[in-house]
Amino acid sequence: MIVTGFSLETLATLVGLVCALRAFQLFLDFRRLLASIHHLPGYRTMISHSSVLGHMFPPIPLLNLGHDHSWLSKHAPFAEKGLDIISTVAWWPKAAGSLFIADVDVIKHIVWSRGGRFPKPLGRYTILTFFGENIVASEGDQWKRYRKIVAPAFSERNNILVWDATIQIMLDLFDTMWAGQEEVVVNHSVDLTLPIALFVIGAAGFGRPISWKEDAVVPLGHQLTFKDAIHTVTQDLTLALLVPRWAMGLTKRFRRARLAFDELHRYLTEMIHERQVSQQEYHHDLLSSLLSANDDDNLSKDEVKLSDSELIGNIFIFLVAGHETTAHTLSFAFALLALHPDKQEEMYQHIKRVLPDGRIPTYNDMPSLAYSSAVFNEALRMFPPVSVVPKLSIEDTTFTLTDANGTMKTVVVPKGLELTLDVPGLHYNPKYWEDPFTFKPERFLGDWNRDAFLPFSSGYRGCVGRKFSETEGAAVLTMLISQYTISIKDEPQFAGETYEQRKARVLDARSIITLAPTRLPLVFKRRT
Repeated sequence: MIVTGFSLETLATLVGLVCALRAFQLFLDFRRLLASIHHLPGYRTMISHSSVLGHMFPPIPLLNLGHDHSWLSKHAPFAEKGLDIISTVAWWPKAAGSLFIADVDVIKHIVWSRGGRFPKPLGRYTILTFFGENIVASEGDQWKRYRKIVAPAFSERNNILVWDATIQIMLDLFDTMWAGQEEVVVNHSVDLTLPIALFVIGAAGFGRPISWKEDAVVPLGHQLTFKDAIHTVTQDLTLALLVPRWAMGLTKRFRRARLAFDELHRYLTEMIHERQVSQQEYHHDLLSSLLSANDDDNLSKDEVKLSDSELIGNIFIFLVAGHETTAHTLSFAFALLALHPDKQEEMYQHIKRVLPDGRIPTYNDMPSLAYSSAVFNEALRMFPPVSVVPKLSIEDTTFTLTDANGTMKTVVVPKGLELTLDVPGLHYNPKYWEDPFTFKPERFLGDWNRDAFLPFSSGYRGCVGRKFSETEGAAVLTMLISQYTISIKDEPQFAGETYEQRKARVLDARSIITLAPTRLPLVFKRRT
């Protein structure tokens, strides 16, 4: 018994020594990292914000920044430090740091640098490769290969298709789902905008028109509708990263997520195979263009065509980027117009001037419908779908910028350090946007700083689907405001709230894969 007790005590001592040595090593690494960035002011935390644990814990001072830090803080940390680059350094699970950047010139330098000097940290994008490798989660030659095949799909001919499909989907909404109703109540805006965006990507992306009534029907051979499958997958993407496949049957939510992943994969596979054998002519939708660009006849002899897995992976990215981000931006745009009836009226009068006879707008009208595009852009500025764009510095370098006092500062960037392009920090930087917290669509009608606008990223890695989203957004807003007014739903439990309290409530947002409104109840009233 004495030997056993001695052995356990010895084991405990050894474990304690190992833990102490590990903690001391982490502390030394932490200090070295701070020294390598010359103790640039910022945040010092225990848990790395870019780790899985960092996404699981809420923001707690000295413990964790939280994954929504950039969205919640906006430009405030930069203003507090007096410089548009600040640092974050954490010591566990390993010493790790990042520079958060909200300076236009530094961001331009990063996104337009050649030679792969600032690549994506691909480990952060593993979650987006669940269905296959794709253009978003790739770098170097692999990204160039994807870009060459994918980019032709986003053509001007496709933009026309996006506009026409969006107009038809809105007319179908008015004439079927909202027919005979002077007032339509929507308890959460995304219940309206997610189907709109899905139907548009279905029609203009995959030649798959879906009517509002047909969408509730589960097709033969499936257990979920396409809409339910994609919605569940986007909500539960993190489960695919955190929960092993064998454990996905343990709870009701896990089982639902597993079914949705399987169903979506089946839908995407069917789409590809049906199109590959179809004799029908599809007019410039994304899938046709993608398959055409991937055809042997359109590839040089040294180019390798995309595998089915890569096709599915890229189509999945189109779905996520073209579905969720646009839907959420439209939700925020509706809310902002509802909270600012004067801007809503200004938009309506603008549409009437462009379309005095009340005709249905065409794609050729889009440049004239500038206020619709301005509202969409202002919603993107105030509620950027993706809060951060991560990069890596693969070599020692420096950035030069001016501080709040106009003094030139040099920031040292050691090789291997992560760089975080802080989109809300940039979008709410008063250096580039006057009254950044104020809803001002008109700021996008004249000259504006395009380098300070980053909802679609920028530079060589800018979003290939940007025009698709902008076209859809302008068409939806034009059609809706031309025929309906939007207001916030009155609810008894909020009867005593002030305007500012109401504004904070309905504009509350959280980020899962993309930034989404928490709950946004709206009323649409038909114009007389």
